[in-house]
Amino acid sequence: MADDDREQFLAALDESLAGGRFVKLTLSKYRGPEAGLKNVYVRPVTLKGGGRLSFLYRYRTRDAVKNHTRAQGARLVRGLLASGFAGGHLFTTAEDLRLDLSRKGDARLSRTPPTFSTPAAEEHDRRKRRAVETEGNVYLHALGVTNERGEVRPAMGDKLRQINKFVEIVAGLYDSSPLAGREEVALVDVGSGKGYLTFAVYDYLNNVRGVRAEVTGVEARPELVELCNDVARRAGFERLSFRKGFVQELELPAADLLVALHACDTATDDAIHKGVVAGASVIVTAPCCHKEVRPQMRAPEALRGVLRHGHLLEREAESVTDSLRALLLEAAGYRVKVFEFVTSEHTRKNTMIAAVRRDDAADPASALADFRALKEFYGIREQRLEKLLCEI
Repeated sequence: MADDDREQFLAALDESLAGGRFVKLTLSKYRGPEAGLKNVYVRPVTLKGGGRLSFLYRYRTRDAVKNHTRAQGARLVRGLLASGFAGGHLFTTAEDLRLDLSRKGDARLSRTPPTFSTPAAEEHDRRKRRAVETEGNVYLHALGVTNERGEVRPAMGDKLRQINKFVEIVAGLYDSSPLAGREEVALVDVGSGKGYLTFAVYDYLNNVRGVRAEVTGVEARPELVELCNDVARRAGFERLSFRKGFVQELELPAADLLVALHACDTATDDAIHKGVVAGASVIVTAPCCHKEVRPQMRAPEALRGVLRHGHLLEREAESVTDSLRALLLEAAGYRVKVFEFVTSEHTRKNTMIAAVRRDDAADPASALADFRALKEFYGIREQRLEKLLCEI
C-alpha cells in the first residue's frame, strides 16, 4: 500500500505535466544528508529552450535554482522522495495531493479539491511583472522587506516595487549594451547603502540570466558594509562583496556596469567619471542634491519671471545639471536616456540617467556644442564632470 500511494502521487505528477494541469509542487520534511537543505519548490517556467521545471532549493542560509526539462524534473522528484524528503504537496487544476512518508517508510496519500483552477503563469510572463521573487528569498527577509513566510511587510511595498523596477531597467540596459551575451561581467554599486538594489541585481544576473556576475558594493558607513557582507554570506552569494569607501577615492581599474544612486551633489559626477575611465559599458545614476550649478545660474531675460522664485530655480537647476551630464556622456561615446525612475508620489528625487556605450564611433562635436551653449545660456562658469573628463 505504501508503494502504491507513492506511485500514485508520482503518476499524478506525470499526468498533470503531460496534460497541462500542473501548477506547482513543494517537497518538505527533509531528512537526508545534505546540510542545511529544508525544502524544494518546483514550478513551470518558459525559457528560450522551451518549457522547463524550475527547482528552487531552499537552504537555511541560501537559495539555489536549477532548471530541468519536464521529463528530467519528474525523474528528479522521484529521486528526491527516495533520498530524504518525507513530504510532498502537489497542486494541479484537477486536485491537490499530499504525500507523507513515515520514518519506517510507510506512505500516506490524501487528495483534496484543487486550490487552483488554472495553471500558474509561467516564468517568462511573471518576470515581466516581477523581476525579484519573494518566495524563499533570504536577502529580502534579512533586509526586512519580507517576513519569515516570504510576505512583503506592509511598509515595504514601495521598496519592493522600486527594487523590481530597477532590476528591469538594468536588464534592459544590459540587453542593449555590448555586454549582451557575455558570460562574465563585473558590476560596481557606488553608495550601495543597505544593499537592496545591489542584492537584487546580483540575484537577477547570476540566478535568472545565468551570467557570472562579480558584484561589489561600495559604502561609506562601516555598519552597513558589515551588515551586507553578513547577508551575502547567509544568502550564499559567493561573488557579491561590500567594502568601505567614498567615490572620490575609489580605485576602479575595470568595471562593465557602474551604478550610483542618490550620490549627493558632485559625487554623481565623480561616479560617472569613474565609470567612463573604467570603460564601463553601462552607467546608471540617480542624482541627488544638485548644489553646484544653482549658485552660478544667471536667469536669462526670458526666464527671469520664472526663476526669481527659489523653488522654481531649484527645479530648473536640477534639470540643467542633469542635462549637462547627459551631454557630456554623449560626447564620451554613450547613448543616454534621462527618465523618471519611480513615480513622484514616492519621491521627487526620481530622475535616472542611464548611459550605454555606443558600438560605433560617435562624433562628440555636436554634444559638446550643445553643452557649451547650455552653459552660456545660464551663465554657468564650471561643472565638475566637465573638469574631470578634461583631465583624462
